[in-house]
Amino acid sequence: MTAINRLLARTRLKTRLMLALVGIVLLQAIVSGSFTLHYLEVILEERIGDQALQLSRVVSSLPQIRQGLRQRDVEQIQPLAESIREQTDARFIVVGDLDGIRFSHPIPERIGKKRVGGDNQRAIDTGESYVSRAVGSLGPSMRGKSPVFDTDGKVIGVTSVGYMLDSVDDTVKGYQQSVIVIVGGALLVSIMIGLAITGYFKRVLLGLEPEEIARLFEERVATLETVREGIISIDHDGRITTFNRNAVEALDLPRQETLTGRDIREVLPESDMWSVLENGESVKDREVLVNGKSLIVNRLPVLHDGRVTGVVSSFRPKGELELLTRQLSHIEQYAETLRSQSHEYANKLHTIAGLIQIDAKDEALELIGQESKGVQELVHLLVAAVPDAVIAGCILGKFNRARELGLELIVDGESHMSDVPESISREHIVTMLGNLLDNAFEATRLHHKKDTSVEPSIKLTMSDYGNDLIFEIDDNGEGIPDREKQRIFEKGVTSKTEAGHGYGLYLVAEIIAELEGQISFSPIETGGTRVTVYLPKSGQQSLTGESRA
Repeated sequence: MTAINRLLARTRLKTRLMLALVGIVLLQAIVSGSFTLHYLEVILEERIGDQALQLSRVVSSLPQIRQGLRQRDVEQIQPLAESIREQTDARFIVVGDLDGIRFSHPIPERIGKKRVGGDNQRAIDTGESYVSRAVGSLGPSMRGKSPVFDTDGKVIGVTSVGYMLDSVDDTVKGYQQSVIVIVGGALLVSIMIGLAITGYFKRVLLGLEPEEIARLFEERVATLETVREGIISIDHDGRITTFNRNAVEALDLPRQETLTGRDIREVLPESDMWSVLENGESVKDREVLVNGKSLIVNRLPVLHDGRVTGVVSSFRPKGELELLTRQLSHIEQYAETLRSQSHEYANKLHTIAGLIQIDAKDEALELIGQESKGVQELVHLLVAAVPDAVIAGCILGKFNRARELGLELIVDGESHMSDVPESISREHIVTMLGNLLDNAFEATRLHHKKDTSVEPSIKLTMSDYGNDLIFEIDDNGEGIPDREKQRIFEKGVTSKTEAGHGYGLYLVAEIIAELEGQISFSPIETGGTRVTVYLPKSGQQSLTGESRA
C-alpha cells in the first residue's frame, strides 16, 4: 500500500483523475456487460426453447401426424414435417414412435433408424411436453418434446423440434459484439469527458497538485496563527470561512465555539463586512467600534472573474497601533536630535579648526566660549527646572535642531517642570512636545523666508504649579487660518506637499485625549500662534480653550 501511495504521489493530478475515471468506467462496463451478456444468453435460450416447445406441440396435434404413426406411414409424415420445418427456422423436426424409430428427419437416409439423444422417455411415460438439451445425430441442440396421442388419449409417439446450440452461440456472439462496441464507445466518451473534467479541475486549482494544496493549507493555517492582526473572512453568503486566534481574542468571541459556517451578522452584528460584500469597495485603516472595542480595520473584497465572492478583514486594537506609532515617533525624535547635534557640532569643529590653522586663536576661543555659553545656560536651566532626563533631553535636542534650521528656541527662565506624576508617560510628553515644537519651527521658518524682518525665534514656557502640567509654545509664523482650526487634528491633514506628513498633530490630539487634557490655539500680538496644552495631574481636570483635542 505504501508503494502505491508513493507511486500516486509521483503521478500528476490530471493523470490520477484520468486513470480513476477510466478505471471506474471500465469496471462498470465489465460488470454491466457481463451481466447483460449472461442475461441475454439466458433469455435467448429460453425464447428458443419456448419456440421449439410450441412448434413441437403444434406438430404433435396434427391429425396427419397421428394417423401416419398409427399407419406407420412415412410418406404421410415426412413431407408434412419437412414442409413445416422449411416454413420455420427450426433446424429439425423429427417424429418417432414409442420405440424411437424415426418417421421424419431432415436427412432422409436416417428415417427408419433409432433416435439419438435419449431424452424421449419422459414424454412417453408422463405425456408431458418439455424442453431439453441433448446431443443428437446433428450435434448439440435445444429441443422441444411433445407426445403424440391417439383418439383414446394413449401416447403413440413423440415429436421433437430442435434448434442447434451453435446457432444460439452465434446469436449471443452477435449481441456480445454489439455490447462490446457500445462499451468501447462509452469508454472513449468517458476519456473525453475525463479530459474535460481534469482540465477544469486543473484550472480551478491553479495548476496545483493535491500535495501542494495540502502544504499551502498548512502554511496558511500557520500564517494566520502567527500574524498579530485579527483576521476574519466570509464567503459570498456572508458565512465565516476563516478566522484566527487573535481575532477571537481581540473581539472577545467565545473560544469554545466553532465560528466556521456561521453568518457574520449573527456573530458580529456591528460589522460592516456585509456592506463590502454588496458594494465591493475596500476599506483601509478605518477606525470602527465592534463589540465595544475600538479597532483599526482593513477590509478587502475577494474577486473572481470580476465578481465579489467574499471579504477578508484584518484588524488590530487601536491602542496597540497608537503605542507603536508613539514609540516610532519617540525614536524619530531621538534620531533627529542626534543628527542635529552631530551636524551642528561638526560645523562648529570645522570652523574652529579653520581658525586655528590661520592662527586666529582669539577668534577660536571666542567662538568656543559663545558656543558653550548658550548650551551651558540651557543645560543649567534644564537641570534646575526639568530634572526628568527624558523631557530635558528632548528639549535640548530641539534646541540644537532649531539652531541647525537657523532658528532660536528660547526656554523661559521661569519655567518649571519637576512635578510630573508617574501616571503620565514620559513618552507621551516627548511625542506631544516634540511634534508641537516641530510645527512651530516649520511655521516660523516659512514665515521668515517670506519676511526677513520676522524674528526667527520660538519660545517654550513650562509650568507644573497647581493641578495641571502646562506647556506653552509661541511661534512667529503666519498663524492658523480659521478654516483649518477644525481639521488640523485629523489624520493626514497637512500643509506640506511631501508624502509622509499629517500625523504629528493627530498623535498630539490622541495623547491629550488619552490623558484627559486640552489644547488651545490663540493668536499673539507680534503675530504667530500660541499653543497651550493642559495635562491634569490627576487625570480629571477640565479646562476650556479655543480648540480641543
